[in-house]
Amino acid sequence: MIQNDTIIALATPAGVGAISVIRLSGENAIHFVEANFTSIRKNKSLLNQKTHTIHLGHIIENNIILDEVLVSVFKNPNSYTGENVVEISCHGSSFIQQEIIQLFLKKGCRMADNGEFTMRAFLNGKMDLSQAEAVADVIASNSAASHQMAIQQMRGGITNELKELRVQLLDFAALIELELDFSGEDVEFADRAKFRELVAKITFVLKRLIDSFSFGNAMKNGIPVAIIGEPNVGKSTLLNSILNEEKAIVSDIAGTTRDAIEDEIIIDGVAFRFIDTAGIRETKDIIESIGIKKAYEKADNAQLIIFLIDANKFGKNKNQFLAEIEIIKTRFPNKRVLVIANKIDTLSAAETTTLQSEIENLILLSAKNKTGIETLQSELTSLVNIGALSNNETIVTNSRHFEALNNALMAISSVQEGIDLEISTDLFSIDIRECLRHLGNITGEYDVDKDILGHIFGNFCIGK
Repeated sequence: MIQNDTIIALATPAGVGAISVIRLSGENAIHFVEANFTSIRKNKSLLNQKTHTIHLGHIIENNIILDEVLVSVFKNPNSYTGENVVEISCHGSSFIQQEIIQLFLKKGCRMADNGEFTMRAFLNGKMDLSQAEAVADVIASNSAASHQMAIQQMRGGITNELKELRVQLLDFAALIELELDFSGEDVEFADRAKFRELVAKITFVLKRLIDSFSFGNAMKNGIPVAIIGEPNVGKSTLLNSILNEEKAIVSDIAGTTRDAIEDEIIIDGVAFRFIDTAGIRETKDIIESIGIKKAYEKADNAQLIIFLIDANKFGKNKNQFLAEIEIIKTRFPNKRVLVIANKIDTLSAAETTTLQSEIENLILLSAKNKTGIETLQSELTSLVNIGALSNNETIVTNSRHFEALNNALMAISSVQEGIDLEISTDLFSIDIRECLRHLGNITGEYDVDKDILGHIFGNFCIGK
């Protein structure tokens, strides 16, 4: 990869605004700007200024002032990319942005590729691969929860979890490599008891991180909540009330909703993705049948399920309702199911009390009048496992990390099996290498062989 050139790009969103920031990075970044910058204070040279300083002046082309700007100077290695970096804060005119960028392109800069500033930061050792990926997650975060997870990852969350374990595993890998060199002498350098403890510890950590992915991925992309129930129980009205907008068509005609309708809302810093589904009932209508099938599919993929019933009809069909609730809970045994009685505005106080006594943890609301919506929202946030966020635990949100962790777990499980069966060291040493490779894939530390050799020559002196 070419890194000896200087790249340039607009660092703020395209379009008109109060200010825009243009970023340059590379060995000659300061030289390029110096040649086309005149300070308000005469005879000030950017090359002679300290790192992390800001300077007021003009960007000039052929003695013509393009704009009055603030120039921020960051000298290597103390910059985001680890190279010389200059950030030009100019006025937010699209014309000015392009004039300044075109000026430096003509002088010899190159337009940066997508993510190239962060890629250079990774290649220059300013961050590992998982932290680099977290930068994109921070930018894309749309809720307090997703932002907190991205920040935790950018600060080295998963790296810190795995770093010490990986170092210890490298130590044992190096010792086992030595055993292979002395295989004819029947010696063991690696303490098998301590090795068992380390393998068990790695297995525990990997399983915990893998288990966190389902929660982390949902928090990152919005926790899917499927609203299911019979036709005309008020599912679309409930969706509209939660979103506070007319998202779904509401009608007294049964079977109005034929397809799933989705939208997202943030409640107490957590993004929820609500899915209004077709009413579940026996029907001969082909289109409605497809909608009902899709309703079950959405419920299968949701993390939370709202089963909505008509409070006004409960008294006449109590046994049927209770049976349906059990069917739903049985059908989705691993899902959180919230049973909600809608249209409570049609009930008397006595009927409401009876209804609550019949169904455990029942939530009462009137979607039409928007009463009980806050109670529902509080219940939703309480069901989400945000304890891990509060404790700053590492939560996996990246699919690539999830795959690498699963592969590492498979490899370390093979190591454990090899130890238990007391097979030859050279056989399970391959699995150790595989585990190290997959762990290294997360942070970008790929060269396992080099790491092992470094440990051998750095920590052991044979024949000295």
